[in-house]
Amino acid sequence: MIIGLLGGSFNPIHNGHLHIAQYVYSTIQLNRITFIPTGDPPHKPTASLAPAHHRLEMVKQAIAPFPNFTVSDHEIRSPAVSYSVDTVSHFKKECPEGTELGFIVGLDAFLDFCSWRKVDHLLTLCHFIVCSRPGVAFTQLQALPFLPATKPQAFQSLDQQDTNRLDMLLPSGKTIFLLSVPPCEISASTIREHLALGSRVSQWLPPTVESYIIRHRLYQWPV
Repeated sequence: MIIGLLGGSFNPIHNGHLHIAQYVYSTIQLNRITFIPTGDPPHKPTASLAPAHHRLEMVKQAIAPFPNFTVSDHEIRSPAVSYSVDTVSHFKKECPEGTELGFIVGLDAFLDFCSWRKVDHLLTLCHFIVCSRPGVAFTQLQALPFLPATKPQAFQSLDQQDTNRLDMLLPSGKTIFLLSVPPCEISASTIREHLALGSRVSQWLPPTVESYIIRHRLYQWPV
């Protein structure tokens, strides 16, 4: 069994998030994907960030039609800042023995992986499912020292969408799955800007999420 972990602020969750999740789920043949909304900032609120309980509820609404998608409030309940290694360790303990975890991350964030907390340990805990991002090239991964030697042409094939997947086996036995995801350019910040202006956003949001935002008067102010 492989469970995908998809973290994010989901501020708000939108069709782009669901598009990526569905693509990863089918391409890697996951058993389940768990969405993990981030908690509220520990010291002071951020004007553009909806309260965690609202973001959690919007995720619940958005994934309701997908029986293999679930949501966890683990990071929301955590009193401290949640690092990826801590979140993965939590799910490793919670899941049945033999369950494999796949941490879903954008290519832009993964390029900064060496600055993450306890990276050596993290690489032994889970697989990584790295999804393409607009304007970011897979060829940049050649700079990461922990990746196995790979011909540049393999990365170029992903960038040019000649292939949609490259699997890289690590010494730990875990795999880094590189996925070229069909583009679906939707920005949460753009959605918030449109909501603040009273503009139409139904083309970007699940209907239940749009209704929730309107009902609770979220994102009413410029960001």
